[in-house]
Amino acid sequence: MEHIASRRNTWFAISAALLIPCILALAIHGLNFGIDFTGGSAWEIQYTDSVDTEDIVSVLAANGLPNSRVQQVGGDSEHRYLIRTAEIREGSAEKQKLTDALATLGTLNPSGESLNTVGASVGNSIRNRSVLAVAAASVGILLYIAFAFRNTQRPFLYGIAAIVAMLHDALIVLGIFAILGWLFDVEVDALFITALLTIIGFSVHDTIVVFDRIRENLVNRAANSFEDIVNYSIAQTLVRSVNTSLTVVITLLALYLFGGSSTKNFVLALLIGVIAGTYSSIFNASQILVAWETHEIQNVFNRILRRRQTPSTTTRAA
Repeated sequence: MEHIASRRNTWFAISAALLIPCILALAIHGLNFGIDFTGGSAWEIQYTDSVDTEDIVSVLAANGLPNSRVQQVGGDSEHRYLIRTAEIREGSAEKQKLTDALATLGTLNPSGESLNTVGASVGNSIRNRSVLAVAAASVGILLYIAFAFRNTQRPFLYGIAAIVAMLHDALIVLGIFAILGWLFDVEVDALFITALLTIIGFSVHDTIVVFDRIRENLVNRAANSFEDIVNYSIAQTLVRSVNTSLTVVITLLALYLFGGSSTKNFVLALLIGVIAGTYSSIFNASQILVAWETHEIQNVFNRILRRRQTPSTTTRAA
């Protein structure tokens, strides 16, 4: 089998090429947060015939909701429309007024209506708790892996490598959704956080499988150098990792193509995360271990430090 570990710079370059546009999209455009995080109402209505979304926006603007967004959901024959707007209360006079105004565009189907409202304070609380959940999961994973690999020479290195691979997967998912939000108005909701935490768990699980085989082969001295041991361990786990991920990807593809529209973004996040997680477990996490053992990472930091120290040394000499 080809020596995967010896080509680690190639794998790192591929990851960098994927991460740079994702990080730029997050920095420039950010995520398009849904009402779960910003507060407001998601109001789904259904007409018996097709209605232009621009007409719905105009009616809402004329009735005091100028910043509303409307999109058609479901099949073309269903004539269902999702309105995202400021907070509207169920049973309020405002909602009745809006319903009467929208009814001027066509016949509304009452059975096809649903209203989900989240207050701004609740949205902020969800956002803060989501960040806390991701941070707590990261710290817990680091500590667990360090404990699980406590018999190795550098147990925390295994934990750090797993965290780096996990962050790689999370940033790719976040970045792609930032791009989708910018180009196609795709929103991030509370279900997206569930997908992100699931991706973190899947990524770490796949990484631990490779790390565990590396630990066994170190004990058994399966090869002469650490790099060869890592490559041998990857060869032993590669087919298992790819097959496991492939079955998950096929299932998620089926759910994305034939599932309901309400879960499409959730499934898409999982799909991206599973693919990224499989790649990072094989080509990133284990390669970080090799790069550290061969002092490549330390040499990079040393070069950076020398470059920073050189100008100050020159200034003092002058």
